[in-house]
Amino acid sequence: MSAVILDISRLISRIRYSTPSGVDRVEMAYARGLLARYGKALTFAAVHPTGLYGHLSHAAALAYLDELDRRWSSKEKGPAQRSLLSILPQLAALLPSHKKAVLPNAVYVQASPHHLTNVTKVQRILAREKARFLCLVHDLIPIEFPEYARPGGADLHCRRIETVAATADAVIVNSAATGRSVKPWLDRGGRRPTIDVALLGTEPLPIGDAVPESTDRPYFICLGTIEPRKNHLLLLHLWRQFAETLPHAEIPRLVIVGRRGWENEQILDMLERCPALKDHVEELSGCSDARLAGLIRGARALLMPSFAEGYGMPVAEALSVGTPAICSNISPLREVGADVPDYLDPLDGPGWGVTILDYAMQGPGHRAQLARIPHWRAPSWEQHIEIVTKAIARLQNT
Repeated sequence: MSAVILDISRLISRIRYSTPSGVDRVEMAYARGLLARYGKALTFAAVHPTGLYGHLSHAAALAYLDELDRRWSSKEKGPAQRSLLSILPQLAALLPSHKKAVLPNAVYVQASPHHLTNVTKVQRILAREKARFLCLVHDLIPIEFPEYARPGGADLHCRRIETVAATADAVIVNSAATGRSVKPWLDRGGRRPTIDVALLGTEPLPIGDAVPESTDRPYFICLGTIEPRKNHLLLLHLWRQFAETLPHAEIPRLVIVGRRGWENEQILDMLERCPALKDHVEELSGCSDARLAGLIRGARALLMPSFAEGYGMPVAEALSVGTPAICSNISPLREVGADVPDYLDPLDGPGWGVTILDYAMQGPGHRAQLARIPHWRAPSWEQHIEIVTKAIARLQNT
């Protein structure tokens, strides 16, 4: 019987964290989706935090996935990071096996960039498994926009994409825009892997409470890591202008949900030191799935003024529960939202200001988008995994 091997190194590397990143959620969706398709024919594998690689106990892997689900969905706020001592038993249970069991006609699947900077390691894994390689590429943002990456981030991401070009037999991309970006790299690699576009699925949001603080004012939500390419600075300047020009009761609230990232000194200075924002902007660095769902459901609109994205998961999450979205006019966000959101140039501050205030007052723009939302269909993980399994089958049949 042919086999599928799923790498869950990323999820294991995040064992100490209480809340997931977007990449964490994607790797979890692959684990659940491929398990539903292949059952016991799915083998879990990982590069363990100790550096060891191997297959994982099926029972231990499933127990860990269940624990992560419970942790992410808990309404109780857990610690930002669990202590090393507390997670040692789980780390021990997830130690890879030393046995080198070669599975027939295997396809090795990786949905995260974990350890892709090390092409030698990836080549050794594939040689050991005697497997074809299918990899999901999320974006090329650190390469195309190095000014938004951590120092050295562009070089690291170049190494990841070069590894994919040198080793992959099939590539899944989360948007056609990502596909266009990665294709020249794959062509230069000489292997010419197949490329399939599969929009990321939209997880059903749980029922949750809206903003717990009592307020008569509408609020907007901005969701994502606080980093320059997300363009939080535009929103903060707008809210300062609102505070300086509007009566207090007419100023909507802004809720920023996301951990603090990198190269964001100006943004943090405004969040921490701008008196005008104090009563109008709230920052939430850690947020359970239940609370986040409530915040999205209760918002007047999602704001996503990004300069660059590989995909627009927050847009899909908002539209899926009937919350409008106001987005940058960039290709990945249009692929997700189609004709439903209002799209604006990320540099058009006055345009964003007018649109936000229209939505705050439930004006014509807001009402028009509410009328469009019922015609939008959320991309599903079932559709995504169907594309992945067809790509796996092609590899197994060639």
